[in-house]
Amino acid sequence: MTGAGVPGSDLADALTDLLLETVRKLADAGQVEEACRAAGKACAVLRPARPAGERRFNVLLHRLTPRLDW
Repeated sequence: MTGAGVPGSDLADALTDLLLETVRKLADAGQVEEACRAAGKACAVLRPARPAGERRFNVLLHRLTPRLDW
C-alpha cells in the first residue's frame, strides 16, 4: 500500500488523471505551449514503466499541438 491506503498502481493512475486534468486546464487558460511542454515531459517520464499513461498524454499532446500559435 502507498499513501493513504491506495495501492501503488491505483495511486499512479490517480496522479496521471490529476495531471491530465491540470494540463488540459492550463491549455484552456491560454497556456497551450506550457501545456504541451508538460504533456511531453509526462510522456517521457511515463513511457518506460507506464505505457498506458504515456499514451494518454501523447493523445493530449497531439490534440493540443494544432492550437500552438508559433
